Amino acid sequence: MTAADEGDRYAGRMLAVLVLGWAVLQGGRFILSPLLPAITDDLSMNAATAGLALSGFQAVYAVTQYPSGRLSDAWSRATLLLPGLAVLVAAFLAIGAAPNYLAFVAGAVLLGLGKGIYVTPSRALLSDLFVERRGRALGVYTAGTDVGGLAAAGVAALVLATTLPFVGLPAGWHAALEAADWRSPFLPIAALLALAALLYVGWNREPYRTGPVSLGLRDTVRRLATTREQREVLAAYALFYFMVGGWINFLPTYLAAAKGVPEVVASAGFALVFLTGILTKPAAGWLSDRFPRRAVSVGGLLLATTALAGVVLASSVPVLAVGVVALALGYKTQFPIVDAILLDAAPDANTGGDLGAARALFLGIGSLGPAYVGTIASVAGYEVAFAGLAPCLLVAAAVIGRQHRRRQTAAGAAIAD
Repeated sequence: MTAADEGDRYAGRMLAVLVLGWAVLQGGRFILSPLLPAITDDLSMNAATAGLALSGFQAVYAVTQYPSGRLSDAWSRATLLLPGLAVLVAAFLAIGAAPNYLAFVAGAVLLGLGKGIYVTPSRALLSDLFVERRGRALGVYTAGTDVGGLAAAGVAALVLATTLPFVGLPAGWHAALEAADWRSPFLPIAALLALAALLYVGWNREPYRTGPVSLGLRDTVRRLATTREQREVLAAYALFYFMVGGWINFLPTYLAAAKGVPEVVASAGFALVFLTGILTKPAAGWLSDRFPRRAVSVGGLLLATTALAGVVLASSVPVLAVGVVALALGYKTQFPIVDAILLDAAPDANTGGDLGAARALFLGIGSLGPAYVGTIASVAGYEVAFAGLAPCLLVAAAVIGRQHRRRQTAAGAAIAD
């Protein structure tokens, strides 16, 4: 076996274990949403206190992005990834065993910390290992979100089912399913993450090292904002993340409240988004390796804009389903491309830091999306709120499209010279 073949095998193993960790982590995160009513009843919470717990998770997750990425540059990816997995195991165990509200909040904050430690170094490692196939690798990795989301929807349906529609199952299976409560999924989630940690330890070749390091946040921010192109990228994709935050968090509620869709059908529509993402993200990453990333991104943004308008105007379930799939196809395209564009521009010595700082901005802006939709919906209705997200996509498409044209013009001029 040649050194190149061995390198490819190692990269493939790392991709597999990182995707496993990400998919399980995201499954655990997404399962909180459908289980939240049961959790609030059991722990004597209300909607406001539950929202504060999830806001704490999101805030810690966003703030942790930059330091985890920068430290993984200065030390090693492994020095952050393994502790990140360990913190995630502890977080899901804490959530599943939480006896009261404060313990649940502590578990949610721990989950945000672990996710923040894990996510940026894992993407940076894939960027290191798949230089020529960066978009494809990131597409496979980010599809883990949708695998986790689908799994979460299925597990939550089993946990919350009051009457089991299954026939022919052994009596013991029925008894186990009937005994399940909201705490049941979290121990298996923690066990799968522990398995991912063990596999990572067994396969990893990087050293584990620490030492004095400067976070250099000022230098990173200055570098990200120095050029017009970088500033435009940050602004365009911040708008995109704002749209995603508003859309995905309120989609089932929107379908039920504004479109009159039964809750079961609305939940199926939510699952359809994740199913679309499983197929879309790897394909989008592959396309962005073969064609200009910005051109692929603009195509997805324009498709998402058109589909969002179709969803708002639709009045039947079949048309809504087509619109939801088309919108998911357009916006799911963006995730591997955003990361790849940022990593393409980052210096080798600070890939994790640059990506972490940009993601902290995106996630911070994205966290305002649900507040926007909730506020506008309470005043003017969900139709107006969702329609107001379309300009975010259009502006992002215009900015990235202009960048693509400038790059094409510059490349043409260089060839002419």
